[in-house]
Amino acid sequence: MFWNLIATVFCGLGAAGIALGIRAVSRNKAPRWLIPVFAGAGMLGYLIYGEYTWYDHKKTLLPEEAIVVDTESDGILWRPWTFVFPYVTAFSTVDVKSISRDTSNPDIVRFTLYRFEQKLADAVSHRVHIMNCQSRELVPLGSDGTPRVDNMKILAPDDQLVETVCTD
Repeated sequence: MFWNLIATVFCGLGAAGIALGIRAVSRNKAPRWLIPVFAGAGMLGYLIYGEYTWYDHKKTLLPEEAIVVDTESDGILWRPWTFVFPYVTAFSTVDVKSISRDTSNPDIVRFTLYRFEQKLADAVSHRVHIMNCQSRELVPLGSDGTPRVDNMKILAPDDQLVETVCTD
């Protein structure tokens, strides 16, 4: 987050420098308000660029074992351009090395699901889940290892999570 702040300030300074150059070339006939407008536009442009490239950047940092199974794109009220051009604000991955099958029932699979969210500071959470590949029932495990059946979901047959976890 600190480096984002530094980069934003430098983008603003660079854009303000362009406006100063415009004023110098026009022999100060260009209005003075051009400098803060360019600085603000430069900073805003960098922040928007960072939002739209966040997902691709995070994907490049993932290890080969991590497979993206879900992405979320939401429109944000205070960023009205996101309703026209939505961007990925969160995604989930499965660590394929964490997948293990139950010895008594091979349809039961246990795995770790990671969720990455773009917030003020990036947030990463992980949770162990079990899934019945036949019925596509997804159940998270509590911190004590017991299934949280009250949070059970039934996934669609073509869900990427089912395809990733249940393939042999």
